[in-house]
Amino acid sequence: MRYPASRSPLTWLGGLLALYLVVPLVAFLVRLAAPGDRGFGVPGLWSAVEVSVVSATITTVLVALFGIPLANWLAGSRGPVAAVTGVLVLLPLAIPPVTGGLLLIYLVGPYTALGQFFHGALTDSVIGVVLAQTFVASPFLIVAARSAFAAIDPALDDLAATLGHRPLARFWRVSLRVAAPGIRAGLLMTWLRAIGEYGATVLLAYHPYTLPVFTYVQFSSTGIPTTQAPTALALGIAIVVLLASQLHRPVRTRKAELAAPSPPAPAPPTTVSFDLDVTVGSFRLTVAHRAASHRIAILGPSGAGKSMTLRALAGLLGPDAGEVRYNGQLVSAVPVEARDLGYVPQSMALFPDRTVWQQLLFAVRADPRLAAWWLSTLHLGGLQDRLPDQLSGGQRQRVSLARALSHSPRLVLLDEPFSSLDAPVREELRRELRRLQNDAGLSTVLVTHDPEEAALLADEILVIDGGHLLQAGPRAEVFSRPVSPAVARLLGIQNLVAGVVAGPGEIAAGMLRIAAATGDLPAGSEILWHIRPERITVGDPGGYGAVVLDVADIGTFTIITVQLTGGPDLRIRTADAAGLERGDSCRLGLDPELISLWAAGPGTDEFRARLQS
Repeated sequence: MRYPASRSPLTWLGGLLALYLVVPLVAFLVRLAAPGDRGFGVPGLWSAVEVSVVSATITTVLVALFGIPLANWLAGSRGPVAAVTGVLVLLPLAIPPVTGGLLLIYLVGPYTALGQFFHGALTDSVIGVVLAQTFVASPFLIVAARSAFAAIDPALDDLAATLGHRPLARFWRVSLRVAAPGIRAGLLMTWLRAIGEYGATVLLAYHPYTLPVFTYVQFSSTGIPTTQAPTALALGIAIVVLLASQLHRPVRTRKAELAAPSPPAPAPPTTVSFDLDVTVGSFRLTVAHRAASHRIAILGPSGAGKSMTLRALAGLLGPDAGEVRYNGQLVSAVPVEARDLGYVPQSMALFPDRTVWQQLLFAVRADPRLAAWWLSTLHLGGLQDRLPDQLSGGQRQRVSLARALSHSPRLVLLDEPFSSLDAPVREELRRELRRLQNDAGLSTVLVTHDPEEAALLADEILVIDGGHLLQAGPRAEVFSRPVSPAVARLLGIQNLVAGVVAGPGEIAAGMLRIAAATGDLPAGSEILWHIRPERITVGDPGGYGAVVLDVADIGTFTIITVQLTGGPDLRIRTADAAGLERGDSCRLGLDPELISLWAAGPGTDEFRARLQS
């Protein structure tokens, strides 16, 4: 049975806890409203308030200064040192504050070397209060900030590097800004914990009184009546601070002032050569190639190492990933930010607190006039003042591409840039990118698992799988002569059939003999052959007999699956199904000049076994 939210048992359980938290506050307010001495005139009260507020503020500033860098390091580090440091950071939360005070006495007490060096000024002073508060309160910021840093998309840092920003600038302009909400929450908890600290403070710095220590002293000497004032002040300060923390300034989206558009200047092509050997986790990538074209595509299935290859080409895996050259120039040791790249990650990785125009100008060498031109060229006009969450998927992809191009990079790296988009949007952006390649002379390295996308956007194709290069070469050669069935499958080639040369101009496929141009291949040679689905003629009176296995009308054309009499299954793509239905007999025309065949290579036995199964 489902209950409305107000009747849910969980709601009632939560309500009981909320009631428990509120009732003491109500009881105190009732007592405070009653006549009598509340303790507001007790000497030392306002001094204690001042000490608590000042020391908590100093503590929070110190914790922020040292704790934020530590949290960032912990978020990005692995290994025993980071693990031990993480445990030590949490230790003050796991021990009683009084125990923390005792530990601090061993470090800064008046009889320690450090305490004597400062002539006892580290205890029974505001400095001692700050030291005690820092010890017990710093974990709150570090834990919150560490979680905030760990939640940042790593692609944002990679992206900022490819746009020319050095590590410190990336921390300041990216990580710190994105993690800001978590850091603010950690700072709030740190300040509240510091101002309420008692156990460690009372041991290390009994004087001057903080508000918690003053409250305990008053309670011990006079009981409840004169503790109403410090309690009320503590509650009031906490409420004010909590209410102030809820006041967030809206993200500034000042209207952008666009520069006069200026198209990119013609750029010389950039070709890439590489010899990579790198291991990440348990995956090893060993790929080498010398590209002849400035537009290449890296094609392969998920987990093949495509994105890893692209990251290595960008320098994001470091100089030890292998040798990388741009136009023959060795760049392996050149930092990412100095390689003059445009990078479009798979996640698009837009900075969440920046408008479209700010995204386009984020690169160190961004040109406002060029950015304005790309804004118009990629149909982003009128969107320059929007934040990422106000854009559609296609618009975000266009922004990511425009940002990568707004500083005239020598090489653009595209990591499956259209995989998450709807088919119409994907097709539109593919055509747009192809036009830009032709008109602006872009040098691109495209990572994709889509053979059609690779063929459309690259002159040269690399097929990889399992971290190894299976085949590379010009687009036409790779598609017309895959070196193995595995490559053919990755290229999306249909009607791929294992066969044998039966004689000059004839191949055997099962029991069927098919006319084909066998060239110089001798009889008995094992081969792979295929014919494109749209090149098969349906209803040829002199053709080969076949039985229709399936007919699928997908709107613009029909896909027919047939089995040749005594031979293999084939797929046909046609605009005219000729009224065929499943189970019908038909005759097919297979033009010998349209059948491609080549000697079988590695993997043919496995492929043949799959066919037979």
